[in-house]
Amino acid sequence: TKMEQGVFYVHIGLERCFAGVAWWQPAPELLQAMRKAIVTKPAAFRAMVSSLRKAGLELDAEDRLKRAPRGFEDVGDEDLAQAVRSRHFVVRHDIDPATIHSPALVDDLVDFTLGAKPLLDWG
Repeated sequence: TKMEQGVFYVHIGLERCFAGVAWWQPAPELLQAMRKAIVTKPAAFRAMVSSLRKAGLELDAEDRLKRAPRGFEDVGDEDLAQAVRSRHFVVRHDIDPATIHSPALVDDLVDFTLGAKPLLDWG
């Protein structure tokens, strides 16, 4: 389900179709550990972001905190400061509704998942 940790999901809807790979609303302990990892191991976090970008993916900025969470107020690097404000870590891939019933959808989703794997590995 979407509430599990480290998931791949597909949304087929009337308004929008997309796939996602996410650490969706991680438990407070896990989210705290992820934030600490961002700050204490910035090279690993940045390598993951770079791998995602090479695959044409970006971490979703939706639903970020407006201010840094307690204990992370002094994070100076802008990319890290934004990342620690995240409540979840998500990459999405739009699906062309015309491909829903085609065999090409499977290949498209496999390619997306392989490109998003660095996020799962990092988490």
